[in-house]
Amino acid sequence: MPSRGAHTAMSQSFQLSCLDAALSIAQAAGRILAEGAFRRHASESKSTSADLVTRYDRAAEEVICAAIASRFPDHRILAEESGDHGGASDRPRWIIDPLDGTTNFAHGLPLFSVSIACEWEGQVRVGVVHAPALGWTFSAGLGLGAFRNGERLAVSQAPSIEQALLVTGFPYDRKTARDNNFAQFLHLKRRAQGIRRLGSAALDLSLVAAGSLDGYWEMKLKPWDIAAGLLLASEAGAKLSDWQGRPVELSRGEVLCANPHLHAELLAALRHIEHGVFTP
Repeated sequence: MPSRGAHTAMSQSFQLSCLDAALSIAQAAGRILAEGAFRRHASESKSTSADLVTRYDRAAEEVICAAIASRFPDHRILAEESGDHGGASDRPRWIIDPLDGTTNFAHGLPLFSVSIACEWEGQVRVGVVHAPALGWTFSAGLGLGAFRNGERLAVSQAPSIEQALLVTGFPYDRKTARDNNFAQFLHLKRRAQGIRRLGSAALDLSLVAAGSLDGYWEMKLKPWDIAAGLLLASEAGAKLSDWQGRPVELSRGEVLCANPHLHAELLAALRHIEHGVFTP
């Protein structure tokens, strides 16, 4: 039986192998998306009229899944369009969004990304977010730091909401659901230096990691929206929780991510707002 030191060495080697694969595969998928960048595309609705898919989503996902299956045939895959498939339950799981920001892409707006993460032994250990139209590739390995195009990243030092540039998003069922993030947005919009809505959760988290944005919150997210971005942000020094201050769970889909100076203040603001109604 391998010693603990040998197991650690094997784990680190495996992690680096997966990170190298994720970078290569994300670039391959990005080349497909780059072919369609900066122009409008036909799309189909999925769960709602705001939840879109294009032929580029499907083509990129096919490339990603085929490459993972070829390199790691016993691994599992959770992909946005094709769901959960492959491998035994105790094997590493790849979590894939082939095109995060489909609405942007379908309208010719270059704010979209490929998101690839690998999770095993209960932790996301590899994350890559590739934005081909912007020329950015974000990458992180657990305990290895976060990088953009090879440059190490660190979160900002903004000390308060009033001095912060924040980012958020809204759920696909926002037209009909009571929990829609509108009240939270309005409350924080009155306080923050600014709030952006980029349309790609993976990019939102990556830009918090880069220090370009100071904090991010969103609800009703899927694992493929956030798995890679959460690791990037954490490795860059961000503090992560759900809106109640608990550890983030991919299955719960509620995220608050901010630099350590700002997190507690944002958490306090969000906890004052319940079910879309602000309670002072």
